[in-house]
Amino acid sequence: MEHFIVSARKYRPETFEAVVGQKAITNTLLNAINNDHLAQALLFTGPRGVGKTSCARILAKKINQEATDNETTDFAFNIFELDAASNNSVDDIRNLTDQVRIPPQTGKYKVYIIDEVHMLSQAAFNAFLKTLEEPPKHAIFILATTEKHKIIPTILSRCQIFDFKRITVGDIKEHLTKIAEKEGVIADEDALHIIAQKADGAMRDALSTYDRVVSFSGKNLTIEAVTENLNVLDYDTFFKTTDLLLENNIPEVLVYFNHILSKGFDGQHFIAGLASHFRDLMVSKNSQTIELLEVGERSKTKYFEQSQATSYSFLQEGIDLANTCDFNYKLSQNQRLHVELCLMKLASLTDPNSSQKKRLNTTS
Repeated sequence: MEHFIVSARKYRPETFEAVVGQKAITNTLLNAINNDHLAQALLFTGPRGVGKTSCARILAKKINQEATDNETTDFAFNIFELDAASNNSVDDIRNLTDQVRIPPQTGKYKVYIIDEVHMLSQAAFNAFLKTLEEPPKHAIFILATTEKHKIIPTILSRCQIFDFKRITVGDIKEHLTKIAEKEGVIADEDALHIIAQKADGAMRDALSTYDRVVSFSGKNLTIEAVTENLNVLDYDTFFKTTDLLLENNIPEVLVYFNHILSKGFDGQHFIAGLASHFRDLMVSKNSQTIELLEVGERSKTKYFEQSQATSYSFLQEGIDLANTCDFNYKLSQNQRLHVELCLMKLASLTDPNSSQKKRLNTTS
């Protein structure tokens, strides 16, 4: 059996151009290298899985390549990586500072990448200060962390800080589409959007989720496979629920909610998703705000069609009711009834004979 390489490793960027969603930072680093304006101590900070360590490795390789005519050399012996999570003592830092004094045998720079630098002990930080303040000309330090606030100010003041941002849903989805094409996977656009949304801005999480779902579904990645494997409610669940609410069909919407619960979904997860669905319908009503909708083109059409059947007042009151239900869910003694009451109120909003409708008319 051929050895499987996870996508996060297989498609790790090798150049700054291949880094997704961090164009401002990669352009700044490239310009700094080209103009010989690169600081000797850099701090890469930001959420997990957004490209901090990848950029550090690319930078470490590129600064040595720029100093020589041979761009094929990878200068692996000039790059030293230290995981501060497991090497956080004073002795570990002293060993590193002893190595720093020795110039490189090949290339111009020795690059030290210290990952999870916030995990260093106070004594280790203090031992590192002097070297960081006056490093040898051949040494470049790249510190990476997800928790900048845990790093002492004296270290921060000695570093050039680069704040990495969360990667947008659109960028993640586009990158997953390219990988699916390379792997010969037929991927539903909405399925990739759900994976991208679930990743919460972290490309590494998105690639791990993608691998898992492809293992489950094979070469045909459908929205049904993604929702089943990730245990998320798909768009159709909320489209159908909203249709029933607009029809004032209280018995049917309660039966449908029971069907959702029987599939193992949590009531709070459902009601929070319904509030998000109402928000998406609201932004779909206007051509200027429809760009805020982070779904595939097919689903965007469905959102637009359903949004035309709803009023602003219904959506505003619906979001308020669903959010209130979500907020008080944990406090309720009977959580199922709590959600059912919310659904009954929502289904009464467009019923001309209900007190809920009359209240809505007086407030709007």
